[in-house]
Amino acid sequence: MFKMRYNSLRNPCRSTICSVRSLGTTSGAVPSSSSGRLRAQAKIKELDSTAPFSKHLTDTFNRQHNYLRISLTERCNLRCFYCMPSEGIDLSPEGHLLTNDEILRLATLFVKSGVTKIRLTGGEPTIRKGIADIISDLNGLKQYGLQSIGMTTNGLSLHRKLPQFIENGLTHLNLSLDTMDPFKFELITRRRGHEAVLKALEVAISSRLESVKVNVVVIKGLNDSEVLDFVEMSKDLPISVRFIEFMPFTGNKWDQKKMVPSADLLDQIRRRYPNVQRAPDELNDTARSWMIPEYKGTFGFISSMSDHFCSSCNRLRLTADGQIKVCLFDATEVSLRDKMRLGASNSELLETIGLAVSGKKEKHAGMQDIDVVTNRPMILIADRAGRKFDRLYIQSKNPRFTIRPPFNNASSESHAGGASLRMYTTSTGSLTHLDEHGRASMVDVSEKQPTRRSATASGRIYIPESAYKLVTSSYPAEEHNESPGSSDEKAFAKARRKGDALTVAQLAAIMGAKATSSLIPLCHPLALSKINVTLVPKRVEGSVSAHYKHSILCTAIVTCEGKTGVEMEALTAVSVGLLTVWDMLKAVAGKEMEIGKIKVVQKSGGRSGDFVRSD
Repeated sequence: MFKMRYNSLRNPCRSTICSVRSLGTTSGAVPSSSSGRLRAQAKIKELDSTAPFSKHLTDTFNRQHNYLRISLTERCNLRCFYCMPSEGIDLSPEGHLLTNDEILRLATLFVKSGVTKIRLTGGEPTIRKGIADIISDLNGLKQYGLQSIGMTTNGLSLHRKLPQFIENGLTHLNLSLDTMDPFKFELITRRRGHEAVLKALEVAISSRLESVKVNVVVIKGLNDSEVLDFVEMSKDLPISVRFIEFMPFTGNKWDQKKMVPSADLLDQIRRRYPNVQRAPDELNDTARSWMIPEYKGTFGFISSMSDHFCSSCNRLRLTADGQIKVCLFDATEVSLRDKMRLGASNSELLETIGLAVSGKKEKHAGMQDIDVVTNRPMILIADRAGRKFDRLYIQSKNPRFTIRPPFNNASSESHAGGASLRMYTTSTGSLTHLDEHGRASMVDVSEKQPTRRSATASGRIYIPESAYKLVTSSYPAEEHNESPGSSDEKAFAKARRKGDALTVAQLAAIMGAKATSSLIPLCHPLALSKINVTLVPKRVEGSVSAHYKHSILCTAIVTCEGKTGVEMEALTAVSVGLLTVWDMLKAVAGKEMEIGKIKVVQKSGGRSGDFVRSD
């Protein structure tokens, strides 16, 4: 019997687990003997030895990549901390994601080049609109050699959709389930839904899927005590439980101390089950599989960190926004989407793919050296946070390809597959106002929805005391009848003839905000709903210079209902306002004034969320 550690109070879903157990004999997810697998592997090797494999999918270490993982969406209905940064992510605009037709075109190209296995991932793939049609379209590629269509899912909304997916061609399923405890589930995922995942597992086991696997990310001190419970699941259920080492990605607060090496887990299992033995692994499988005699299922370890399997890696990844990644831990990406939308032919796309594959390293970095700064969060890989990747342009015989690599230097040269690589990078990330050729380009906001946006900017002009008195004093009633004598009096009179300095500067700032798109070449023209500008004279204590004990603080608040933010409008308003003050006072203090500290202090609205400057 499948004995659970958790009593009914801690685990109210125990009855569901037991009902799943009762279905253990209805699925052929795991063969009862290894002879069938061995014959299948021998047949695959025989076919591989007779059929030439595409050079475009073969890297410089002679690894043949016949497995493609396609991310269908960046969105997810869970918030697992090891996958999603706690601050969330910025999603790519819908227009930047691959369309169904683009997915099918690339999949067809990969399959005709040798890919035999496709796995759909996300985000959470089941929330992609039209996913059933995508599976059906991919199923049509079996005539070109595709052998399996898999999916990795959290299962939250799967149990109702799975029958149609299978009918349309889905053959393999990986279900993520990190704990048997619904309370821990909510802690890990930051959402409820444990019972729904168990229901999805029940439906999957009772179906005609060729394989059902349960993925468990093991984290020390959180769910490592449940490893034996998951192993016990394989007693009556024809499933493969796969224990995955906690891996580092941007924003998931990876700590080596939280990672439990697979060898330690195996020792723990062996102490409970001394008769455990190796099970035949699938060709190029990431998991080292084990089994307990008489158990219907198996378990295995994906040891990406402690015992990597790079030498046999046959995987390529296609992100939801059309970038090809050749390694999970390499931030380098090549945009196939951009090539397609520029009208590239299939042969040109293959050359691009081949160049990316040829740049794949022999193995990824060790645990201490893996790039967790520029590589995407897991949710965007799996399977544009404010993406801080640099931009790389590859110059070869083909048109340029856009890549986002992990380089931080200002400019460098490298080589991959004999092609000359030139990096154009910035310290803050990729430049949004450049097209795929590196030329200036206005950002396309056509896919964005108008939202209420606001930005506040401020800046100062430092002025001498004489100018400060002029700005803050009222004009004498009979000033126009005065006959100024000294040069200072003449300068004061000249400044006063221009009018009230702060009022003129306020009007100039408002006009500047409205004219931003005319002044800044790549800014979008916006219908501004409100512009509020204030100029306040202030005495400055402990200022940077003995001359500048006084200043005028200019603050601009700009709002609109639009598709892009108004930070530039606010900054322009402040800049023009302060320059106007300078012009108004230059007769009195032209040699002594300074303008500085112009900055955005607050913004709200838009995809990147709200922001308040702390200083």
